Amino acid sequence: MQQQLQARLAQLREEFESGQQVLAELERRHTEVSNTLQRIGGAIQVLEELLASEAPDSAAA
Repeated sequence: MQQQLQARLAQLREEFESGQQVLAELERRHTEVSNTLQRIGGAIQVLEELLASEAPDSAAA
């Protein structure tokens, strides 16, 4: 019985470690995606502002 418990404990520890690694990778990926979205959002804002500032010029021409 003791041997079975030790084997199960070892298996659970391996699964736990594997889960921690997956979680760390997901958190890293989440950070990357968030940063990318911030950059894209900034670029969108700049382009919208440029288009808005040029709109009156286009209408006058």
